[in-house]
Amino acid sequence: MMRAGIQGAKKLKLRKSGETRGIRRRGSSTLASGAVWAVARARAAASAAVTQAEQAHSRLRDAIDILPEGIVFLDKEGRYILWNQKYADIYKRSADLFHVGAKLEDTLRVGVARGDYPEAIGREEAWLTDRLARLHALHSRHEQVLADGRCILIEERQTQDGGVIGLRVDITEMKQREASFRLLFEDNPVPMFVYSRTDLTILAVNDAAVAHYGFDRNSLVGGPLARIHLGADQASFFPFERASEEEQAGRTWTHRKASGETIDVTVFARPLNYRGVEAMMLAAVDITERKRAEERVAYMAHHDALTGLANRVLLHQRMEEMLARIARHGGNMAALCIDLDDFKSVNDTLGHPFGDLLLRAVAKRLGAALRSDDLVARLGGDEFAVLQGEVTDPADVTHLAERLVAAVSEPYDIDGHAVSISASIGVALAPGDSLDADRLLKDADIALYRAKSDGRGTFRFFEPEMDARVQARRSMELDLRAAVHAAALVVNYQPLVNLDSGDITGFEALLRWPHAQRGLVPPAEFIPIAEETGLITQIGAFVLNRACADAVAWPLPLKVAVNLSPRQFKAGNLLTIVSEALKAARLPPERLELEITEALLLDKTDLVLATLHALRALGVRISMDDFGTGYSSLSYLRSFPFDKIKIDRSFVADVGANVDSQAIVKAIVSLGASLGITITAEGIESDNDLARLRAEGCKEGQGYLFSMAKPQEEILAALAELQCRQVA
Repeated sequence: MMRAGIQGAKKLKLRKSGETRGIRRRGSSTLASGAVWAVARARAAASAAVTQAEQAHSRLRDAIDILPEGIVFLDKEGRYILWNQKYADIYKRSADLFHVGAKLEDTLRVGVARGDYPEAIGREEAWLTDRLARLHALHSRHEQVLADGRCILIEERQTQDGGVIGLRVDITEMKQREASFRLLFEDNPVPMFVYSRTDLTILAVNDAAVAHYGFDRNSLVGGPLARIHLGADQASFFPFERASEEEQAGRTWTHRKASGETIDVTVFARPLNYRGVEAMMLAAVDITERKRAEERVAYMAHHDALTGLANRVLLHQRMEEMLARIARHGGNMAALCIDLDDFKSVNDTLGHPFGDLLLRAVAKRLGAALRSDDLVARLGGDEFAVLQGEVTDPADVTHLAERLVAAVSEPYDIDGHAVSISASIGVALAPGDSLDADRLLKDADIALYRAKSDGRGTFRFFEPEMDARVQARRSMELDLRAAVHAAALVVNYQPLVNLDSGDITGFEALLRWPHAQRGLVPPAEFIPIAEETGLITQIGAFVLNRACADAVAWPLPLKVAVNLSPRQFKAGNLLTIVSEALKAARLPPERLELEITEALLLDKTDLVLATLHALRALGVRISMDDFGTGYSSLSYLRSFPFDKIKIDRSFVADVGANVDSQAIVKAIVSLGASLGITITAEGIESDNDLARLRAEGCKEGQGYLFSMAKPQEEILAALAELQCRQVA
């Protein structure tokens, strides 16, 4: 029992002991379970924090990666914490060195060794020291040039914990634009300005502007644009700024230099942002001299170079304006054509320089006789024109014409020479005569010719019948041209006779124009027209060739005399024409006699005298026609050794009865005998004239007393008959 009790007690004890252990075991398990949950919660919180941190880091990474600038985060020891892709792209030559914990200083040293930073070459340690000092400054901003030429703007700031946030901006393009701007602006040889668009303040000027305008740079920059630009104000500039590029380019302004001199400039402008200010960049090309040259050219295009008066172009423009005003609003005007009488003789006698001085003096007098709104022009030579506007009474035009005639006719004292000339004036009125400028001038010119034919030194108003006469002359000119073209002109021959023996010594070739409607047109009517139109050159060559060809058929030693016009000498090929005519006809030069008038010798140019001497050397005889009618006939005999002198018919016509004519003929014959020159009398028509000429010793003559001019056929027949009589 005891054993059982003991055993029971033991069992009880054991049971109790087991229960106690079970209780302990159950309590310990409960405590362990709580700890596990706490750890789990802590781990979950840490994991969540890590996840949040990773998400925040990822968001930060995403945020800085989308920025266009390079971003880098460094700790207080200068170690890399974080950077974006743009940063790595900027420093792509060193990107392999970037990792968290790496020191910026170490990457810089490797980059210097690789040559990534050209500015460090030759001063590596000094460059690194300066760069690291900038890194730890409170706020650092500087530029950095990389090996590939890019320029990087670096801006760095310290964080509260001593770290660094760095910003990198690639400013290469901006630097290139700045360089281009310096080249375009600062180094440009054209003066350039930059001014504010808001208050027109000058913001910058280049060296060329300082040099050209003469201002000190400091006196321009910051000052108003009005300092150089006349009339500068905002109202005048805003339309310019809003204009298109085409409208902005090439505008002309007036600028002022420091000296006060004003210049004309063509400006070219473009808008730009200058250091944060809305501005305009202005290039100013000085066109002052060019504009002055253009003005001079324009002036010369509208004014006569000799007198400074308006020329024909300006006269026509002013006439058009006046006539248009009359057509719109009514009123009257007058056109006056002025020609100087006897100017040519003065010009030829005293020389062209003297003639120019005389023309200037006339121009001055004409201008002084006009009102301020009238116009005087030189049309050329000694021809002038006046426009008188606002004519209210025809008497006003008469008074003006009288004043002009009187002003021109007053004696002149030029270089010690006293000269007197007069003026003839033709007047046409608008709208009465015409409202067409060309027609009005033509009418005034027609009236001018009437004034000249009425005695000169006077004026005439245009009348319709005057135009009829001009039209008749024009009709004759057209007919003459047609006759020349059709070879309808003929050459007749008048004999030259030995007054002692009665023998024929030669013939003078005289031009005739048989016209189907007009009949035989007198040379006095068509020769002046031929002279004025220049047809005389062609006609003269025809007569010369015809006369040489006809003279070959005459018996020896008969000569042929041919008249020459001054215009043939001016053509410059007269010697060639004469030589070819003689050669073509096979006529000996000594059988040709060329007659010139004193009018040719009024202009004793080298060409005229050289041509005369060349013709003489060819063997041709030279004769002076119409001797005694010129201004200084005797002086011409010293200019050239003539072979013959022909006494003008005006002295021969009444030599039998007029004592003065007898004296003149006697003097000329005596002069010829003393100089060894043959004297020929023209226009002998009576036996009485023939007897007187023989008495005075004249040896040769021609005229109706002997024969009229006849065609070649009749001349040949008469010569044949004469030979037959001589043989018989």
